[in-house]
Amino acid sequence: MQQATTLPAIRNPSSPGQDSPWHDVMPLADLADAAPRRMQVSGRSFLVVRQGEQVRAFAATCPHKGAPLEQGTLCAGKLVCPWHKAVFDLNDGSLIEPLALDPLPRYPTRLVDGRIQIQPVALPLAAPVPTGADQGVVIVGAGAAGVTAAVSLREFGFAGRITLIGDETAPPYDRTALTKTVLAEKEEGNRAPPLRPAGFYETHGIDRVVARVTAFDPASRTVELSDGRKLTGDHVVLAPGAAPRMLDVPGHDLPDVFTLRSQADAQAILATRNITDRHVVVCGGSFIGMEAAASLSQAGAKVTVVSATAVPFEKALGHEIGLRLRRLHQEKGVTYIGGHRVTAIAERGGKRQVTLDNGRILLADMVVVGLGVRPATGFVPALATAPDGGIDVDGAMQAAPHVYAVGDIARFVHQGRRMRIEHWRTAQIHGRVAARAIMKQPGRFEEIPWFWTLQFGRKLEYVGYQEPFDRVTIDGDLDAFNFMATQWNGARRVGVITAGRPRETGELVLRRTL
Repeated sequence: MQQATTLPAIRNPSSPGQDSPWHDVMPLADLADAAPRRMQVSGRSFLVVRQGEQVRAFAATCPHKGAPLEQGTLCAGKLVCPWHKAVFDLNDGSLIEPLALDPLPRYPTRLVDGRIQIQPVALPLAAPVPTGADQGVVIVGAGAAGVTAAVSLREFGFAGRITLIGDETAPPYDRTALTKTVLAEKEEGNRAPPLRPAGFYETHGIDRVVARVTAFDPASRTVELSDGRKLTGDHVVLAPGAAPRMLDVPGHDLPDVFTLRSQADAQAILATRNITDRHVVVCGGSFIGMEAAASLSQAGAKVTVVSATAVPFEKALGHEIGLRLRRLHQEKGVTYIGGHRVTAIAERGGKRQVTLDNGRILLADMVVVGLGVRPATGFVPALATAPDGGIDVDGAMQAAPHVYAVGDIARFVHQGRRMRIEHWRTAQIHGRVAARAIMKQPGRFEEIPWFWTLQFGRKLEYVGYQEPFDRVTIDGDLDAFNFMATQWNGARRVGVITAGRPRETGELVLRRTL
């Protein structure tokens, strides 16, 4: 990565009264087209991008988690974050798609005698025309989809009332961090990062209500809360997310047996006792279960995973990739018992006695259940009529007149069949689509789903709709976690898994097709 020497500041003679100086950074001829470069100006980092004879400068890191954007993908006037696939418009830095919820700051640039100069004062985005001041939106759920819907409504100019209902007292947080970093004790206070900074909801007029939703009537758009209150909206966005599947065996409700869905769950696991050298049995080889196993192992626990599948993730990622991830866990000290289930949990001398279906008994200090999730739609039986508990929606995420279902619960149409996707980024995109529909702006759910898993510092990314596949071809080094794997159903490409290939994955996200 090349950095320019900061030359003496050049005052801007064309902007009377503006004190901010211009800084010379590099010759235009040294900047290749569509090849972002990170530059240093007055001790700050900027991303400089050339498209033909046009040069723009942006903040060098993604506003979501600080990813280095010079490693991102640039195509057709868009920039994709290399870490979590936020998409920004290179015209003005505006946000196109999450995971970021903020635009990318843009800075003035100019050309003087063939050299690029930057003025390090961010340019404001054009403010939308306020609309809908006499309307109200009620959002059920304060996770990825619900918060994104609320934030997007304000971004798009909605000036009416927004009520965001969640059943956790903590401000909305990044749930993906629970298994990836919180259980590894890598987050301050063992708390997941908040989705929005302190004071955001008050500043933007978003009323947070902490309560459990007990019922919803789609016809009247009335939400009933556990405290007896009833709220009605001109528009209602259903974003309750999912609930963890319980371990239905004797002893599932004993102390030190945990499910993992909320921040409180993660804190309870870590607060129970010192994790170091404690034996933890993880029930389930799901992404939640295996990420939890990796994080707890990194925190010093002795971890055993009990899974019904001999090879983890075989159905989602394929046999060879599943084998490599199982071996990764084993290399790090995790014991993987595949092809078996837990049939009972009992107390024995202060320990948990975990009995498997083959009669084997494991002694553990705690048990963590990671068996997947199901849509949390019990409060709305009129709409949740599908066998899996999901709610059917159209391309604008509408489930009934002025009622939208987004995130884990939404059953949209792909390739002629209904499906749900339990991905964080997909949930956020759903929230933005619903917000656009409320604002009567064009836009339908057309993004290709993407998710990532992080286990022992190894990141895998998946692009696709989780369709059935009959073979997987792998290009690259599976052992070194530097590869691109393609899932095929006959002659049709239905999924791509990558490791160490952020630009290739970004291109797939931008193309919206495999």
